[in-house]
Amino acid sequence: MSASRSGSVEHMLRQVTPGRYDAYEALLRALATPSSGQIWMLLWHGQAGSPDAQYGNMEIDGYGYAPCVTSAQELSASGWNRSYEVVDGVDVARTLYPDHHGLWLNPHAPGGGVGIPWLDLRRIATGLDRQPAGPLRLSEPGIEIPQFYALLAQNAHRTPAVRALRRAWVQPALGSPYLAIGLDVYDSSPPAVDSVRAMMQQSIGAVPDGLPVSTVAMSDEYDPVVMWMRAGSRPFYDREAHATAPAQSPAAGYGYPGPRAY
Repeated sequence: MSASRSGSVEHMLRQVTPGRYDAYEALLRALATPSSGQIWMLLWHGQAGSPDAQYGNMEIDGYGYAPCVTSAQELSASGWNRSYEVVDGVDVARTLYPDHHGLWLNPHAPGGGVGIPWLDLRRIATGLDRQPAGPLRLSEPGIEIPQFYALLAQNAHRTPAVRALRRAWVQPALGSPYLAIGLDVYDSSPPAVDSVRAMMQQSIGAVPDGLPVSTVAMSDEYDPVVMWMRAGSRPFYDREAHATAPAQSPAAGYGYPGPRAY
């Protein structure tokens, strides 16, 4: 393997220091690039390519990580005397993140190397630009847009595939904050997905100019925004609660406008 192919991850790794989220993001991009993101995975059992091959495992603060090194030179420096496997970072990410395992680069290095949590491996596996850069700051939205919530709730009520809607204000480590709408649906068939997409298109016109809005599927058990919504927010539209509630005027603050004075 040429030095140019194996050196990009190492170069980016040297730039990472506490608080340098831009450097950390560049490291993730290097790992996500097949031409430069190859790493040496340390095998605890078996040989490279064999059915019984098993990555090493280390636990940091209660979370599991698979150790690796970033070059043949680092492999020699680590003193590892078992087998190893040279693989693309994207392939490793796809293998590790579903089991909530991260990746630890050069644990033998001075300072202990750098850990990539499983949530960031998921970003590498599914596309860095499709997920916000962590760590995320999540909260209830503070911006007042009752017209949008009212219209969205009304359109959701007319869309049978929608069970409930939640919301969160997301502030990524890099990039602009945005409003996330959590879509809890009964049905994920193509017609149902199309109906939910139409619901959002019919509602988005009520969003003030310049306010970014994104959607997340509440069925995604790996999404950190979804995990926060499930643990820390209540639906602002809930079809089943609406169906069982006593008949009365909708309460302000539940996604409907307050009573008007005539």
